[in-house]
Amino acid sequence: MNTKKTRVHLGDRSYTIWIGSKILPLIGELCKEVLPPQNCVIVGDSNTLPLFGKECEASLAQAGYQVRSWQLPAGESSKNLNSLGRLFDFLVESKLERISFLVALGGGVVGDLTGFAAATYMRGIPFVQIPTTLLSQVDSSVGGKTAVNLPGGKNLVGAFYQPKLVLCDVNLLSSLPQKELSGGLSEVIKYGVILDTEFFGWLEDHLQGILNLDAELMAEAVRRCCELKAAVTSDDERESGRRAILNFGHTLAHAIEQVYHYGTYSHGEAVAVGQLVACRLSETLLGFPRTETERFANLLKKAKLPVAVPAEDVQATIDQLISATQRDKKTLEGDPKFVLAEKIGKVVFGYSVPQKLLRDTLPEFVRKIEK
Repeated sequence: MNTKKTRVHLGDRSYTIWIGSKILPLIGELCKEVLPPQNCVIVGDSNTLPLFGKECEASLAQAGYQVRSWQLPAGESSKNLNSLGRLFDFLVESKLERISFLVALGGGVVGDLTGFAAATYMRGIPFVQIPTTLLSQVDSSVGGKTAVNLPGGKNLVGAFYQPKLVLCDVNLLSSLPQKELSGGLSEVIKYGVILDTEFFGWLEDHLQGILNLDAELMAEAVRRCCELKAAVTSDDERESGRRAILNFGHTLAHAIEQVYHYGTYSHGEAVAVGQLVACRLSETLLGFPRTETERFANLLKKAKLPVAVPAEDVQATIDQLISATQRDKKTLEGDPKFVLAEKIGKVVFGYSVPQKLLRDTLPEFVRKIEK
């Protein structure tokens, strides 16, 4: 299988995304193209380091780097200031300097935490992304968003900080449980809705092959998503305008993650429900066709993604979700902003949704637990 690549064009912060199968052993040589031989630390979690750490260490060491590794517990609950502080202590102990670098070997939690550590340690050191989940390969590893969570909300402390390179080895995805693979597909589908009608149709035709981990189809899906995100990021690095379309479904998704305590639903699963709510809101506010909402819902179901969340007390849960949206980063003067769809392939950002409409819409997607 040929290695594919795409470029994120950001002047002196530009970098290459490498995409292929069984390309993790190339990481040492690829790093040498952009980073001098120096100390580096691989940051992974309790899932990724045991699976891929030794191979990554060996490649970097063979290329002349002095390598140490640091592990955090897997899961969203580790993406906090306490973990960040422990990582900083390890970097000091490892004698990392300003020309040293970090390697994020993991999914979105590892990538976000490592990127923020790199952005702030010694006022900024280089880092490299090796995303190991589908969601992180197509979304969080590209674009330079880094952050940790606070008790009051997701990603409230962070920075825009670009990696030196991104390596997407689709072979690493074979280790994922079905839940994680489906969560990543939520973000893959998102790119079709917001930017590319033809890609959405391609996904309808090839989703089962992707679920079956067909390497060629997976690499093509990752390539197209990275290409689309790279184009948006190159135009609007710091989300002052068009880049906000990438948040389709995320306003409510972040609320779901918070209300359900960062563990019941993965980020991708929450985004799936958030996108479907956004489609329903779009029907009322922008005339998005009901048939397209159903088409979208069918694709989510085919990807084994949720289309609603359960609740013992529906109204209390809706109250919590609405309250959480008002603490979202995209909220202005207490007014949460949504990305809504005009049609598949075209969305608008920064849309204010009347709270009554949101409250009236949510009961379809917050369903009473049957006892």
